[in-house]
Amino acid sequence: MPNNYVIVTDTNADLPAEYLNKHQLPRLCLTFYVNGESYNADTKPMDEHLFYDKMRADAEVKTMQVNPEQARECFEPYLKKGMDILYLAFSSGLSGTYNSGVIAAQELKEQYPERTIEVVDTLAASLGQGLLTHYAVIMKEAGRSLQEVKSWVEENRLNLVHLFTVDTLKYLHKGGRVSAATAIVGGMLNIKPVLHVDDEGKLVAVDKVRGRKNSLLRMVELMEEQIGDCKNDVFFISHGDCIDDAKFLAGEVQKRFGIKENMIHFVCPTIGAHSGPGTVALFFLGEKR
Repeated sequence: MPNNYVIVTDTNADLPAEYLNKHQLPRLCLTFYVNGESYNADTKPMDEHLFYDKMRADAEVKTMQVNPEQARECFEPYLKKGMDILYLAFSSGLSGTYNSGVIAAQELKEQYPERTIEVVDTLAASLGQGLLTHYAVIMKEAGRSLQEVKSWVEENRLNLVHLFTVDTLKYLHKGGRVSAATAIVGGMLNIKPVLHVDDEGKLVAVDKVRGRKNSLLRMVELMEEQIGDCKNDVFFISHGDCIDDAKFLAGEVQKRFGIKENMIHFVCPTIGAHSGPGTVALFFLGEKR
């Protein structure tokens, strides 16, 4: 059966539980720690509002990638059922989770040589990874084979544009993304960076503007520069507990481009730990990243 396979994602794709359940998408869960206590989206979740409130209160937050054993535990039940696997992994430029998936796949192929296990580095993050997964799901549900879906993702992943801004440079400084001097001066001058995920799946600054509203509007301008002739029936927005800003951005995108369908959801704790509360990110297909 050409369609006897399962698409697997992970928590950093930021797809809501309702979506995962509707499309029967299993996921690997990255672990995060708040003041030394560990949490996991499946076995010990934390409400996103609470997580960002704790960050605002200067809780100590850390994250941990998926290890190969976790990936094995996720993959193997499907192999036992005679199903193949296509795992669309969080960017290798930001985490070792992709490599853990590769190691698990190699081990399992020895045990299940008749099964296909494909691990794809999406070079994407948050709902950028989620949007690629969404397109893959649409293709699978339309009857496309595992190899057809894999090829499409690999051919189009560098057209998945990530644009995002943060409300404060504090958390990017903590994560080593900007210098202390940049964070201090940026805070004093109300400077808001606009960043993207580059072709290697890493975070790179593309612009900086003064003021929160201007940073959101700048993302819409950059979308117009990058979208080119790409057809977008949907766009995704993720946010670090700032739904009003996410809705404002969605409204501006709809006015500018006439794209009605969209998904808005939280930036998960394992990404939000590095970007912080107030993050807003926009995802769509463009001519290039």
